Amino acid sequence: MRNVSIHQLDHTPRTVVAIGTDYSHGYLLPRHSHRRGQLLYGATGVMQVSTQQGNWVVPPQRAVWIPAHVPHEVLMLGVSTRSLYIEPTAITALGDNCQVIRVSPLMRQLLMEAVEMPLEYDETGRDGTLVSLLLHELTRATHLPLHVPLPDDPRLLALCLAFLQQPDVQQSPGRWAEHVHLSLRTFSRVFRQHTGLSFVQWRQRACVVQALARLASGDAITRIALDFGYESPAAFSAMFRRVLGQSPSTYLEGAK
Repeated sequence: MRNVSIHQLDHTPRTVVAIGTDYSHGYLLPRHSHRRGQLLYGATGVMQVSTQQGNWVVPPQRAVWIPAHVPHEVLMLGVSTRSLYIEPTAITALGDNCQVIRVSPLMRQLLMEAVEMPLEYDETGRDGTLVSLLLHELTRATHLPLHVPLPDDPRLLALCLAFLQQPDVQQSPGRWAEHVHLSLRTFSRVFRQHTGLSFVQWRQRACVVQALARLASGDAITRIALDFGYESPAAFSAMFRRVLGQSPSTYLEGAK
């Protein structure tokens, strides 16, 4: 099915409902939730998913898992999506937290085929087999570190949100500690408690996630590196490689 609201199809008597939707650049899906779990795949463009737990940037040819009943909003940057809405009891391997996953070539083709199936497809025929294979592929998908966790502490949250709006690698944990009137040691402990990451790890993750959206929009690596406060594109690329295991250019090439 294409360009149809899940609310019209939610109670279809099938474990998996597949929908394809095209969005204009900059379209914002307001905060909402689904009764079913959702696999949201972007065939083109970049998606920015936000929940109370953090932000996820989903580059082209990647997907994000959004569990059932998790409130979320999605900013679409030139995205054509393929979504699977899955009954909560049908898949448990992906857990109760949002996560970005790598989409294998096989899964990509299955997703493209799924949205062309009849709504009440034959569960014992080819379409039912296709859905079953999709669920198997999902359980073995690789998770990607494209999540920027957000703290509950209002003081830390304000600093994190400001950083995401304007990443600056020159910001130090000492400066943030002074801002919230904590010693550096206490700040480091509290920050890790709230985010699960050290300040430096969180700062690198935030820079990579925000850079991916700009890279996919066509911004030059040099421009991004300088805007983020890196001394050179090489320094930015080295940090990017530490987080994702590939240079920015190699990573984008793999997303095509």
